[in-house]
Amino acid sequence: MRINPLKRVDIAGEPVPWCSSGRYLAERPVFTLDPLLHAGCYYVQEASSMLLEVAFRRTGFTGVDVRALDLCAAPGGKTTHLAGLLTPASLLVCNEVVPNRRHVLCENLWKHGRTGVIVAGSPADRFADAGPLFDLVLVDAPCSGQGMFRKEPMARTQWSERLADSCAAIQADILRHAWEALAPGGYLIYSTCTWERRENEMRIEQLLALGGEHVPLPVEGHLGVETTDRGHRCYPHLVRGEGFFISLVHKPGVRPLADPGVSHPSADETDLSGLLDQLTMKVHLIPHGEDICALPDQHVPVWKHLQRHTDITWPGKPVATRKGSSLRPHPALALDVSLCETAFHAVDLDRQNALAYLRGETPAGLEPDPGAPFGVLLVRYEGHALGWMHAAGSRWNNGWPKPWRIRMR
Repeated sequence: MRINPLKRVDIAGEPVPWCSSGRYLAERPVFTLDPLLHAGCYYVQEASSMLLEVAFRRTGFTGVDVRALDLCAAPGGKTTHLAGLLTPASLLVCNEVVPNRRHVLCENLWKHGRTGVIVAGSPADRFADAGPLFDLVLVDAPCSGQGMFRKEPMARTQWSERLADSCAAIQADILRHAWEALAPGGYLIYSTCTWERRENEMRIEQLLALGGEHVPLPVEGHLGVETTDRGHRCYPHLVRGEGFFISLVHKPGVRPLADPGVSHPSADETDLSGLLDQLTMKVHLIPHGEDICALPDQHVPVWKHLQRHTDITWPGKPVATRKGSSLRPHPALALDVSLCETAFHAVDLDRQNALAYLRGETPAGLEPDPGAPFGVLLVRYEGHALGWMHAAGSRWNNGWPKPWRIRMR
């Protein structure tokens, strides 16, 4: 598992040597029954995938404000890892073309608690049409899945030469467009969970033919991580993790000081009033159907430019939902460590009542508070926010989203 640097928790475990926030646990707990998981304090992730951190640090972008694109983002493991590595002022655009997978991505991304995020659902060519906007592009490509053979019996039955050829063709198309979306001087991180050269090294050769420069990663001393001519591989019998391939490619050149075609921000589309006055960051508020999203001001020009070329699902972090003539705080607002204001009344629940809340029930002992600002109560567990309770006369109504509710007892 990987600890969220935005929501530090003390979890005992052996460090994953290539990931500062990664931990090996001595045994697998019942994660579903841990409220800290639902609060976004950590993410359960396969250890080999955490090599993303080595690739990111090799770019030199640690501590640098950048624009990053995760082109194949769901379910969100590498997305949330990248979100924790970027500076608070960086922009992260997360793209997933499959709607059902995009729902899972949003849940994991919102629980992580980062503010500067945009969620999109477009094919890669639409980002190419938008031009070279991004300093960093992550392509965790769909693949034939050989790296999951030990973990997933279905992966063994599904694999075939035809599948590998099909995946290689898809990857080639994605990378061609991803390269066009990458700004000169930027970096592209490519990864798969397979070992086929046609899906890995040959795809890196494709980028080198376009002028890219392969950048080896400093993996010396990481037992079992093997270096090839165009990347690095993990094999389950050699490393404490599943099968994985990762490579870093640099795009030569110097990024232009101004982005052609990117407009400047206009005035807020909605007034700051009442509930939204409590946001702790200055953000641009964007009406989005019945919701209102927040995006840091400096990223508004990129959003306006992207929406002319791509399908934007969420133009920022949702912070409020219209309920009749009033606004209710969105579940994502409670989980955002940068936006949620202490002016909201809050209650800390013990584990039993926190699990009751996560099941959609009303925790025991909560008395109505007619003086609660905006009629809401922020629910926390061990100091970490979970979500909202809404005042309804003589009772509180549970505000934890129904699709997120747990059924396990």
